[in-house]
Amino acid sequence: MRFRPGFELDLDTVLGPLSRGSRSPNVVRTEGGVTWLAANTADGPGTLALLRRADGEIEAEAWGPGADSLLDGVPAMLGAHDDDSAFVAHHDVIASARRLNPGLRLGSTGRVWDALVLAVLEQKVTSAEALRSWSELCRWFGEPAPGPGPSRLRVPPTPVAIRSIVDWKWHRAGVDLKRRTTLITAARVAPRLEKAVELKGVEGRAWLRKVPGIGVWTAAEIAQRAWGDPDAVSFGDYNIPSMVGHALVGTKLDDAGMSEVLAPYSPQRQRAVRYLSTAGFRRPRFGPKIELRDYRAM
Repeated sequence: MRFRPGFELDLDTVLGPLSRGSRSPNVVRTEGGVTWLAANTADGPGTLALLRRADGEIEAEAWGPGADSLLDGVPAMLGAHDDDSAFVAHHDVIASARRLNPGLRLGSTGRVWDALVLAVLEQKVTSAEALRSWSELCRWFGEPAPGPGPSRLRVPPTPVAIRSIVDWKWHRAGVDLKRRTTLITAARVAPRLEKAVELKGVEGRAWLRKVPGIGVWTAAEIAQRAWGDPDAVSFGDYNIPSMVGHALVGTKLDDAGMSEVLAPYSPQRQRAVRYLSTAGFRRPRFGPKIELRDYRAM
């Protein structure tokens, strides 16, 4: 399949939220410039390979039972359905970031489950802890990705696989009782959670929050990936309020302060945050370092 976007597209930027760096087990970028993604779909597991040609055209190929679903979803995943025409930059730094990143698009996978698992694993722990648990669960309970992709590429665990994990294996993967309980509860109603993609927006996030353990932050993280929600800000995040505060008003903010500063951008507050993060703004590195916890040693 070949897809020629009718807009400026930065492939790495639009796919960035789906990955967790070079160690992501479900997203791997090879030296040849091919991005490999392994995912669960309604039709089963699948692998998608994307390559941007010199003329801007995207070449896509897929394997496995979910191949057709993944290929059909390529335009949306690359931001073809994203509409930023009504976005107004109310701060110079965001206006500048927008000029520097004209290829930023908010992509949508159209699928809740894989994003949900990763978001729950990232609750209240460091990125390193979450990635370790994510990698181990994908390796132990996910499937090898269909097709000729890199050997370390794995399809994330399905709801059935999540429900099969015994306590000591959760412990070995570094997942505490609260997060594993949330995942198991979500796995029991996983097909119903996909309705959030149809509802979208506030209603979609509220639908996800019917699962005990999925709060504002987790629902926003899922919404950003599953339907490219332009207003789903990750309130409750350790880094984002400080990053937004220092970028826009020159001082640290809490959630309430960030909500006030971002209010003029509603209903595209998350787009404003993405412009800042893509432009390289980060929370200033001062204060105590978060201590890594190894649940397997407890």
